[in-house]
Amino acid sequence: LYQQKSQNHINTGLEGALRRNRVQPPVLWQDQEWMLRWTLHKKMDRNPLNSAILVKILVKELERAEKGDYRHYIIPLLHTLMYTLIKAPCISDDLYERVYDFCKKLLTLPKPYCTIGLDYAFRLKTERVAPGVLYQRMIISEQSLKSHPYPYQERVFIFADPDMLSKAVCNSLVTEAKASQMYQNPRSCMCYVITRAVQAALGEDCDVESFQRILQVMPTDELEHCFRQVVAAVECTGSEMNADRARHAERLEKIYSMVLNSSAGGGLHGTPLPNPNISFHLWTDEDQLWKELVLFVRPLSQTCEQDCLSQELDNFEIQDIVSDCDCCEQTRFSVLSTDSGIERDLPAAGEELLPPGGTDVEHARLQRKGGIKKKACLLESMTLLQNSCNGPGAKQSGKLHRKSDSNVVPMLHLHRLYTARIVVLGDDRVLGRLAQAYYSLRKRETRRVFLTPRLNLQFYYVPVEHTTPGQMELCELAVYLGKADPWYESNINTLCHMIPKLATMPSSLSTHPRSDPFIIDVIAYYVRLGIQPVHFQVYAVKILFGNAAQEPAEDVFLTELSAKVQDCKAPKGIPLHPCLPLSLMCARTHIHHLSRCSLEKVSEKFSRAFSSLFQSAANKIRTRNIKIQSMEQRTFNLCLDKDFRRTYTNVVGVEVSPCLEPSYCLQKTRTMKFSLHESEDVGLAKYMPKSLLLPINTFAGIIQ
Repeated sequence: LYQQKSQNHINTGLEGALRRNRVQPPVLWQDQEWMLRWTLHKKMDRNPLNSAILVKILVKELERAEKGDYRHYIIPLLHTLMYTLIKAPCISDDLYERVYDFCKKLLTLPKPYCTIGLDYAFRLKTERVAPGVLYQRMIISEQSLKSHPYPYQERVFIFADPDMLSKAVCNSLVTEAKASQMYQNPRSCMCYVITRAVQAALGEDCDVESFQRILQVMPTDELEHCFRQVVAAVECTGSEMNADRARHAERLEKIYSMVLNSSAGGGLHGTPLPNPNISFHLWTDEDQLWKELVLFVRPLSQTCEQDCLSQELDNFEIQDIVSDCDCCEQTRFSVLSTDSGIERDLPAAGEELLPPGGTDVEHARLQRKGGIKKKACLLESMTLLQNSCNGPGAKQSGKLHRKSDSNVVPMLHLHRLYTARIVVLGDDRVLGRLAQAYYSLRKRETRRVFLTPRLNLQFYYVPVEHTTPGQMELCELAVYLGKADPWYESNINTLCHMIPKLATMPSSLSTHPRSDPFIIDVIAYYVRLGIQPVHFQVYAVKILFGNAAQEPAEDVFLTELSAKVQDCKAPKGIPLHPCLPLSLMCARTHIHHLSRCSLEKVSEKFSRAFSSLFQSAANKIRTRNIKIQSMEQRTFNLCLDKDFRRTYTNVVGVEVSPCLEPSYCLQKTRTMKFSLHESEDVGLAKYMPKSLLLPINTFAGIIQ
């Protein structure tokens, strides 16, 4: 991997292997070096006997990278190796030991090496004791199979803005997404899990062909029973403190014998790793992201007609969702009532739960009926606190103090059983729209917690070049991520130009449905192994208009704010003196944010009267807050995130500052009610991140 000679040798060998195994990479990528990863995994899918050889090669290359101080190759090789281990049907114990020891050595290196090494070391330790557990958990969660021992569910949502992508690109992606899931159904996925667990535990003693034939003709109820037994056995071994691999093999052998009475050696056969459950969405509604997440966490009943979905969600308020939730059966006290009737509302025994720490006397207090109800805020506060402390920018100083006379309330351990992987396709404009949707979602969750305790949100970004030539300046954030993470540059940024080109080529998926859906394969690899986020500061902007009757507008942006004064002329008689006042006159203002230190870079293009003065001077300033006010009653146009659809006209003033986390603002407001002169963060706000950060997942984060 480090010398051109060995690289050519690998490529030459791969070409023959691809021909023998019928792996056809897209024509546009045949000469690209980064195709090596995809072709290696496809080669292993066609012939599982190559998995052990491939693992040995990758482990050797990792050890060479460590000894030769080729640190920048470690993370790409490690990701490729882990993906191979998940796909491989059977790996020897000594190979697991070598990989595990290498991951432990990474703990002595700085981030992100130590972070990735620790995560993979933990996974390898579990996989070594219970072979196949990583594959099993991935299939169960991604395909939403019902399993009590492992109840987690995942879904990939691809959002594409139809105004940014051509119709051909959207149709091509939809075709690939459908083709990748054409042969995926719960029954086949259950067969994959059963076969893989038995084969990983028994190795070559498993007659895979006969075993698969029996599973395919097995009645559905018997197949589900066998699936539950296998999942329970693997999860039991994986969760044991002192798990024994031999005992795990005995458990799986009993299940294997129940299905197949003979144990004739059948050799290794491949068990496919199907792509995750992917849904493709054209982003046409501002609340579409939130609606899809609500349906994922709380799907509609099967009797509900699909046509009424949009109408129901339009009238779906947060309080309506929470009122039907199982976790919100506590008493909800009213804060507003339209009637004057007050009555004592004591529930029957066992009908309602007492508030945590509450007494019978407290529960028997007067209640209002017929008004807007709100439950006690304890669960909300605990949920927001846990969510914030686990997120970026959380404040870890100090301990959670309670007053001596207050009730001791234990911290609730809230499990997020759902994971939504949001993949956005487009350029910087779609990321600006994502920042808007994320901020709106956080505001909803602050008013009434619903998704936070259940849902884990992961964001991914696949840049796609705009159909108009010469628009690469719209993909600046993708360029930044590529420089921060070379493996992101190799696997994801290369799709920027190629996705539009592939859309214009005839697809083989229509004539050969079993062909490899290349783009979906790469996206699946990205969402599965892209576990290191890069956090971007979201900025809030307050816009003042020339019409005094028009209310100020509030918005957010992620990458850029630009303002242009129409027909602005330089005033006469202003001396070009170095001692300028703080108020500078300019015709165009450009606020650009792509910095690690969460500062915006302000570049001002001054009028001709000041051009000679600032030609060599620093026309870029760094600041966290900026206020722009129009002089002489002139108005200007304001554009956010390079998106012409987010253009404000008749603007006379704008204020820009880092966007605050809505949950932090809520706790801060509550605190200020009781201490009006308190300037520092106290209470729960002390442990919450102050700024709202948008995390974009990459393979390595920012490599130092």
